[in-house]
Amino acid sequence: MKKITLLFIVLLGVTHFILPSRCEEDAKDENVAEEDDDDEDDDDDADDTEVKEENGVLVLTDKNFDTFIEGKDTVLVEFYAPWCGHCKQFAPEYEKIAQTLKENDPPIPVAKVDATKASALGSRFEVSGYPTIKILKKGEPLDYDGDRSERAIVERVKEVAQPDWKPPPEATLVLTKDNFDDVVNNADIILVEFYAPWCGHCKKLAPEYEKAAKELSNRTPPIPLAKVDATAESDLATRFGVSGYPTLKIFRKGKAFDYNGPREKFGIVDYMSDQAGPPSKQVQTLKQVQELVRDGEDSVIVGVFSSEEDAAYEIYQEACNSLREDYKFMHTFNNEVAKFLKASPGQAVMLQPEKFRSKYEQASHSLTIKDSTPASEVQEFFKKHTLPLVGHRKQSNDAKRYTTRPLVVVYYGVDFSFDYRVATQFWRSKVLEVAKDFPEYTFAIADEEDYADELKSLGLSESGEEVNVGILGEGGKKYAMEPEEFDSDVLRSFVMAFKKGKLKPIVKSQPVPKSNKGPVKVVVGKTFDDIVMDTKKDVLIEFYAPWCGHCKKLEPDYTALGKKYKNEKNLVIAKMDASANDVPHDSYKVEGFPTIYFAPSSNKQNPVKFEGGKRDVEELSKFVEKHATKLSQKKDEL
Repeated sequence: MKKITLLFIVLLGVTHFILPSRCEEDAKDENVAEEDDDDEDDDDDADDTEVKEENGVLVLTDKNFDTFIEGKDTVLVEFYAPWCGHCKQFAPEYEKIAQTLKENDPPIPVAKVDATKASALGSRFEVSGYPTIKILKKGEPLDYDGDRSERAIVERVKEVAQPDWKPPPEATLVLTKDNFDDVVNNADIILVEFYAPWCGHCKKLAPEYEKAAKELSNRTPPIPLAKVDATAESDLATRFGVSGYPTLKIFRKGKAFDYNGPREKFGIVDYMSDQAGPPSKQVQTLKQVQELVRDGEDSVIVGVFSSEEDAAYEIYQEACNSLREDYKFMHTFNNEVAKFLKASPGQAVMLQPEKFRSKYEQASHSLTIKDSTPASEVQEFFKKHTLPLVGHRKQSNDAKRYTTRPLVVVYYGVDFSFDYRVATQFWRSKVLEVAKDFPEYTFAIADEEDYADELKSLGLSESGEEVNVGILGEGGKKYAMEPEEFDSDVLRSFVMAFKKGKLKPIVKSQPVPKSNKGPVKVVVGKTFDDIVMDTKKDVLIEFYAPWCGHCKKLEPDYTALGKKYKNEKNLVIAKMDASANDVPHDSYKVEGFPTIYFAPSSNKQNPVKFEGGKRDVEELSKFVEKHATKLSQKKDEL
């Protein structure tokens, strides 16, 4: 028994020495593991800048890009997205390019960047589509927009890699006050961009504009594109009414016209090519005119002349140039066409399509153009006779034909196709009977489905009537006719009530706030006139939408601005949810959020729009103080 006890004690002692030894070994193993982990972390750090290679193509990231590019003469880089079908299709070709350029003497690196991960690089190099290929020459990017073939790309890269290669001069002309008039006045046509170096939209436009400039410079005759730094050439910007960036204008022999075309390469090229042609198209046959009169949707305008040398022809073309965006002009030297139009050489004729004619108006109008007739008189003739007594208002012609107010609109199922033409003309004839007696107003019919939102804003979308009527008045005011069975007498009574000022406008509005004592006044549709149009006070008004991210970002600064001027009795800092309230004045156009206007006490109909500056307390304060008419405190006291 004693022997067993003694053996047990010995075993306990051995265990005592073994366990600590084992724990120390485990600790050593853990330490080794930790060291291994540290090594792995170091490896990860090294991996961040290490340039890996996939099938001969180098893989660049936000972290290793600059280090790799530094000091290299020429590098070919593809910006791609893993999910992009075009990128996947291009990958084998790109790998061939990498192998070919690797064998060049000296080798030219070929790399790729996953732009969905390397977002900083994608933004820096203005990558907007995939794949985007750029050649970096001494770190400066050069766009590649040629064929995506091995032969074409390799040839271009080798060309750029030559020691004596220099980038071609910009096709876009740079204009300053010193050369502007000389260049613009002598150009038959030139497109000029007024830009600001810091403007994001200008930066986005720049590569497209330059590509268009290159293509148009190769046209016969070439169409020049130019640019003006409006921040450096402020006098030129003021002279041509530049209030936002970029602003594009077409000049013809020094005369400015608004550019209303696309802002990408192909769109600019097509638009300017069309603009460079004559504003009026020649009519060769009588059939061309007859078809427009029979089936046309707009007024038919034809100038009749003896030849292109006719002085009246030159005046006509000049007049057409200014309005080429709004009308389709034609001219003819054909005697048969002249006879059909009952016109003599030197006359401009306007006809309405057959479906818009009526017994209450002339079928055509003519103007004799003499050598002394100014182009402005011809233009006034076009504008005066553009619309029939009751025309068809559509989404496609609304902005060009129906901007005059008051506008009386009769809504129903308008359809001039063969099966529905009789019904459409039946209701239109009722409108004609009234329109003839109110020449001071513009009348139009409109399809109720095309203008469903407008009907809803008038409160007529659920009227239950086949025909509804609204009047769009001046200043953005709207008036709705009470739903009842439609006929000429009902319409006449409604228009007469409007003329006598007996109708109340319809204004979409949130409830008027019960308490409105905060630093920023809340404006709703019903209180717009009382607060914003108050001629005793200057008002800064922000139009916002609750869901707008930019508006949410602005809110703390705008509130701080309100607190800053809270003691100014004659200055109001206000805001309005423009998605839930009507803005009842056309001068306050809201085309995006947030939109900010300053309404001076002395000129409420001409508010000043806040544009270009940073939307913070400092910039908004400068804007307020620049335009304020009733600040009681000195600027440094505020």
